[in-house]
Amino acid sequence: MLGNFTYHNPTKLYFGEDSLQYLKDELKNCGNNILLVYGGGSIKKSGLYDEITAILRDAGKTVAEVSGVMPNPTVDKLNEGVKIARDSKTDFILAVGGGSVCDYSKAVSVSVNCGDDPWEKYYIRFEEPTCDIIPVGCVLTMAGTGSEMNGGAVITNHATKQKIGHVFGDNVMPKFSILNPKYTMTLPKYQMTAGIYDIMNHICEQYFSGDDDNTSDYISEGLMRGLIVASRKAVKDPTDYEARSNIMWTATWALNTLVAKGKSTDWMVHMLGQAVGAYTDATHGMTLAAVSLPYYRYIMKDGVKKFARFAAEVWGISRSGKTDEELAEAGLDAMESWMKELGLVMNISELGADENMIEGIADATIILDGGYKLLDRSDVVKILKTSL
Repeated sequence: MLGNFTYHNPTKLYFGEDSLQYLKDELKNCGNNILLVYGGGSIKKSGLYDEITAILRDAGKTVAEVSGVMPNPTVDKLNEGVKIARDSKTDFILAVGGGSVCDYSKAVSVSVNCGDDPWEKYYIRFEEPTCDIIPVGCVLTMAGTGSEMNGGAVITNHATKQKIGHVFGDNVMPKFSILNPKYTMTLPKYQMTAGIYDIMNHICEQYFSGDDDNTSDYISEGLMRGLIVASRKAVKDPTDYEARSNIMWTATWALNTLVAKGKSTDWMVHMLGQAVGAYTDATHGMTLAAVSLPYYRYIMKDGVKKFARFAAEVWGISRSGKTDEELAEAGLDAMESWMKELGLVMNISELGADENMIEGIADATIILDGGYKLLDRSDVVKILKTSL
């Protein structure tokens, strides 16, 4: 384990088929004015909207709503939510939906009382909140982002063609999150598998870094093995509660800061994927799937021992008679086969990107230095061209 660290996660989780019953208890501590945030209306079709509004009504809450939060929440949508929250004197934000709704709600929470332009303050200058923060709670309907137990909030600016995430501190993390795996079963297969790959890549971003013997990496290997098993079951039978519950729980632990402790982390796949997303508005998990293998094959020789370990410990490939490089290549081949088995997008052209966008996407890619190879812009261009 590297360095010194503090681990604290303030989010309380309620997990399982009966988890929504605890919302009424949490509402006792949430103030009177609730901002209910949700997406495109699927919660109304499923009946979840009626259940939650009944609980809010029975608790005597005054409710304002922000609906129509899109998969890649925009600056314009953020500004709309901030205005509604201010006008309704919001005491508490209740996010009902997937990761984008949770991310968006956290972005609103730090922006309502912010005296600066939130985009400039949080996403360009990467400053921390200096204002009062509106607390957030989540009712999760899609597994993937881990936003239900972290401080992350990703916002897209179409005007500048940027998609940027800010990971805020403990004070922005949801106060509670309600996780019922049954809520995820109405998702189309495309959204389910995108979420599954988002989970996998969150773990990989933290795993493919460092060369020390680190407890966090052993935990990551277990999470990845479990996810692979559950993903195959869920693709065959999307109503398999055991598989969907394991996927949902893995998503939370993949990005609640636990497996990042005591080690360096990479996050270049996310930087590449988010830049692609800024140009295409494509589903986040699919942008990651489209760029990850080209990136990993590009840097593999610089971290060959970890990639070889990945092959052996996650995919069960025998080390016998293989060099580290051969084993590492076999591991990435196994990952590619699994991705195709799930039906993931394997190149950015399927998402709407083309050769003419490559230079702009490269310019929009933030280069980080936590991985096995520090890229320069020419490296980014090569990886993106391989991803087409």
